[in-house]
Amino acid sequence: MKTPLKLSASVAALLVGGCALVAPPTQTKPAAALPAPVADATPSRPLDPGLLQPPAQPFTLGPGDKLEIEIAGDVTTRTLTLVGPDGKIYYQVLPGLDVWGLTLAQTRAALEKSLASLYRESPQVTVTLREVASKQVWLLDRLTAPGLYPLKGPMTLLEALSRAGGPAPTPVFASLTLGGAATFAGGSDEAADLRNAFVVREGRVLPVNFLRLLRAGDMSQNIYLQPDDLVYLPSAVSQEVYVLGAVGQPKAVSYTERTTLMAAIAGAGGTIKDAYLSHVAVVRGGVGAPHLTVLDYKDIVLGKATDFALEANDIVYVPLAPYRTVTRYLDLILSTFARTVGVNAGARVATHGQAVGISVPVGP
Repeated sequence: MKTPLKLSASVAALLVGGCALVAPPTQTKPAAALPAPVADATPSRPLDPGLLQPPAQPFTLGPGDKLEIEIAGDVTTRTLTLVGPDGKIYYQVLPGLDVWGLTLAQTRAALEKSLASLYRESPQVTVTLREVASKQVWLLDRLTAPGLYPLKGPMTLLEALSRAGGPAPTPVFASLTLGGAATFAGGSDEAADLRNAFVVREGRVLPVNFLRLLRAGDMSQNIYLQPDDLVYLPSAVSQEVYVLGAVGQPKAVSYTERTTLMAAIAGAGGTIKDAYLSHVAVVRGGVGAPHLTVLDYKDIVLGKATDFALEANDIVYVPLAPYRTVTRYLDLILSTFARTVGVNAGARVATHGQAVGISVPVGP
């Protein structure tokens, strides 16, 4: 992660008294064709060291997991069974045994206890996990094999990206075969925008810097994933800006060199009635190293300030209320952005059937 940059005079005022957003001191309008922002900062978003530690809890079973069960010394008792939607397994003549949330060792002990009444000698049972479906992570968009992947045990972000084939390459040139089909060769450049890649956990964006991880080999960014994490690598060739919050149609708007803040918001249906126009935000620099600029959009609309020029992949956020801390405002914007993009990407994968719901064997 970048260390916090030197803050402007306006942000220094924000940080006084608990980072309260206050009006900046009166100042002469800059000569540049950009308006003076209410706030302009790169808040520090450190990565929690605990994210780099493997989970202490062992794997526990859940619906969809597939087990191989066998009584030692009797191969005829070997069978595959699925943990049902109710969390139960059925083996031999035993009634349903609830194993949801149990480890493999606890499941084995529960089976041996239940089978003891059916045998003269207490049987020894082996339980092997063959497939995982209850714990999964989403690996989406510009990956070689995007989709939903099982999480059998501790898995780092690098390991997950490797399982999905890594960032997808961009074909460099194409040629036509005699049959008219296009074939590509020479692909080497990544099609993924690592600057804007992110990980979402429980609705929040984790401050992982994919550029440092994949380009510089910085293992301080190689976090351990948890079930239901969403890893997203956007397209490097995307020419869009994202307009979110209190607008008519939150969405990605096509970007050109002439796209401004007013044009982007208009492309998203304009602001809604109760939008708080004095704290409209623009986030630039990607999720890994975001730079937040808060603008008074009302002054821009009234012609009191010059329109703000956007860049590709900027995030525009129109709030419903003022925000009192720069860091919390940034977290809200990035979380909203990540959830929106992630849900859309997941829906696309589900619609096209790309590796969704897969159950990858984990046994020999």
